[in-house]
Amino acid sequence: MIDISSTDITSKPLRVREFYLGRQPILDRNQALFGYELLFRNAPVGPANITSDLSATAAVIAHASQLGMEKVIGDGLGFVNVDADVIMSDIFIFLPREKVVLEIVESMTVTPEILTRITELVGHGFTFALENVVADSNQVRELMPLVDYVKMDMRAIDLAVLSTLAPRFKKDNKKLVAEKVETREEFKSGLDLGFDYFQGYYFAKPAIITGKKLSPSQLAVMELMTLVTSDADNMEIERAIKRDVSLALNLLRLVNTPAVGARQRIDSLSQAVSVLGRRQLQRWLQIMLYAEPSKRGHSMTPLLMLATTRGRLLELLATKLRPSHPHCADIAFTVGIMSLMDTLFGVSMDEILKQIPVIDEVNDALLERTGFFGDLLTLAECIERIEDSEDQIVPTLRELAMSTEDLVELEMAAFEWSDNVVRYAL
Repeated sequence: MIDISSTDITSKPLRVREFYLGRQPILDRNQALFGYELLFRNAPVGPANITSDLSATAAVIAHASQLGMEKVIGDGLGFVNVDADVIMSDIFIFLPREKVVLEIVESMTVTPEILTRITELVGHGFTFALENVVADSNQVRELMPLVDYVKMDMRAIDLAVLSTLAPRFKKDNKKLVAEKVETREEFKSGLDLGFDYFQGYYFAKPAIITGKKLSPSQLAVMELMTLVTSDADNMEIERAIKRDVSLALNLLRLVNTPAVGARQRIDSLSQAVSVLGRRQLQRWLQIMLYAEPSKRGHSMTPLLMLATTRGRLLELLATKLRPSHPHCADIAFTVGIMSLMDTLFGVSMDEILKQIPVIDEVNDALLERTGFFGDLLTLAECIERIEDSEDQIVPTLRELAMSTEDLVELEMAAFEWSDNVVRYAL
């Protein structure tokens, strides 16, 4: 038996700080957040001590755990790719077994030793998924009794094949995860086929509806944002908030979250306005725009999570890169959170920017991905889609003079902040 309590994660010298961390959401059938696939990519800088992405997994997991795995996955599950080397290693001391799913990569050759090791780990409480299943092969059948999840790529497998495989695995009581779900049509196909979970960014793509109007509560928030960014006095802002009872209550709940960092409890609207200041108040109103649909029974949590994570990451990046210009951090947050408003409202970004006055730098970042804030937004989007945009990360980091170590630690902080916000916003 292999000792899973050992702290000797690998015999090879690994530089654990030179990696990128991607986090891709996995949603349930109601489009509520279920977990994330964590994607570790080796950064091509410094001595080449790590030979491949998967051989780095042990060291990266150790480092991520030291930074705080709970910051990365919040209340959800974390799916982590593993190959034969990782499975046969002793990384598992670092993993909270109730919070992670070990994803067996398709390229792994199954041997009797591997089967024995996986069986042992299942006995210790670890959960496994089988990645990118395309056929009911002998290897798949060997592993099937040991896995709880089966993942299939919606874009790599013909619909007729999916229609055959899905019922086959459901019959064995496996949870089905549809990967690479990029359109609402693919999501609908997965639902019809009985898939349990969906991984991809279909929920973040705008479905433009001509002539769509904002809900009354969204309209109230937008009007209040206009007051906040204008020269209106605090009394006028406070009166506007009081006109919408639910808006007032939600705002008071939000401004008392740990993410605000207020030293004392904020009990009144006048206190909220005076303690927070205009820029902070604008921030919480922007967040409320994303939180509000969830309260009407729509599962907008993933969009709220993505928008707040983007906003916070851009803010932290701007603070790090331009420490002597604090206003840049506020602009960066606005760019991050506004970057998904076309999806939120079902209106084109061009149309949104005609209705919401923004400075030229914000406009250029949102429409063209240009300028300093456009570079920050591009970086955030590339990290979210690390499998498809990995080659764009290095040039953007180089342009910003940002190290991979700093980037990952700022990501961790953004994940944690966003998780705190969403807990209190809904």
